[in-house]
This record gives sequence, C-alpha cells and structure tokens, in this order.
Amino acid sequence: MSRSAALTLRFVQLAVGLFLYGASVALQVRAVVGVSSWTVLTQGLENVLPWSFGVVTVTSSFVILLFWIPLRQRPRIGTLLNVLFVGPAADLVLWLVPEPGDLLGRVLLFVASLALLAVATAWYIGAGFGTGPRDGLMVGLHERLGWPLWIARTSVEVTVVVVGWVLGGDVGVGTVVAAFAIGPMVQPLMRHFRRFPWSPTREARPAPAPPVPDPAPSIRG
Repeated sequence: MSRSAALTLRFVQLAVGLFLYGASVALQVRAVVGVSSWTVLTQGLENVLPWSFGVVTVTSSFVILLFWIPLRQRPRIGTLLNVLFVGPAADLVLWLVPEPGDLLGRVLLFVASLALLAVATAWYIGAGFGTGPRDGLMVGLHERLGWPLWIARTSVEVTVVVVGWVLGGDVGVGTVVAAFAIGPMVQPLMRHFRRFPWSPTREARPAPAPPVPDPAPSIRG
C-alpha cells in the first residue's frame, strides 16, 4: 500500500472514530443514569449557557487547549479534529435518538454507549494523529508538574465532576461505572486497531539493516 493511500485511510479511521465518540457521549446523555466526568461538566455548562450540548463541547475544548500552552503540550491534527468533530456528532445523535421511556431501556442504552465509547476511543487513537484536548491536559500535568498520571487524571476528573454537578450535570451510577470501566474496556481493543495495514505502527517498522554504532542513543519520554 502506498503512503498516500495509507495516510488517507488513517484519516478516515480518525474521522469515523471521532464521530462514534461523539455518538457514544450522546447516548450516555440520553440514558439518564449518570454520565462520564467531562460530560457532567458539559451538561452543567449547557444549563448556564444558551448553547447546545455540541457547541458547549467545542467551546470548552478550545478553552482546554489554552491550558496546553503553559504545560508546553503541542496539539496535533487529531487533537484539532477532535475539537471540531465530537461536538457536532453528539448534537446530531441527540437530535436523532430519543430518551428511553423505562429504566431497562436506559440501562441498555448506557451499556451500549460504554461499548461504543471504548471502540471509538481505540479507533481514533489507533489512527496515530494525537489525543484529544482533555487527555492531553492530564498528560501535560504529569509531564510538567511531575504528578503521577493517575493523580493527574483523578484530580482533574474529580474537579470537573464536582463543578459539573454544582451546575446541574447528571451525576449517577453511570458516572461511577464509566470511571472504572472505560480504561479496562479500551486497553484490549487498542492492539486490534493498530493492526490495520495502514496503521502508523506498521508503517514505522524499519527494514532490516546492519547495526551501526550509536554513541548517544536518545530516550523518548
């Protein structure tokens, strides 16, 4: 496969993954059993701003990117497309999907949203174009302040849940389930989405070559 064809397919993978990510967030909102941490904040802001859920998502993403500046994080094309794609995708699915009428329907919708969120996350990250603004914020805190990654992530997510809840965001059982379930669901999927013929990990494999001396090997952080 040519490099241009591989790059095109990676962009398609990124776009599909971001659309599915926005769709999964919208399904969580429609389930009304509690939403993930950042969605709590988005819902809270939606209650105090005259904007749709998707517009709040896009605007807050741009604000989060401002925090990348002192943390010396550099957005990539995947980061910018994340900002632009996820919010409109969420608004579209919110418009198309009604809220279930009973508890069983809401629970099933929430489970489906978690499964879709895990697939979407692995799909768009596997394209190799960078993370979203929220994950980059946590990585920046880890790298610049020296916080362990789990402390950076927990501190940020607890803060946004509390602020979102005060503003009227939907905190519930689903919020707790999402916090503990997403990581273990995404991790085993990542290796599958990095096995596509056009994946950057496959392209990056060097051809066999004779060893050469390297007096000062670099270490990637």
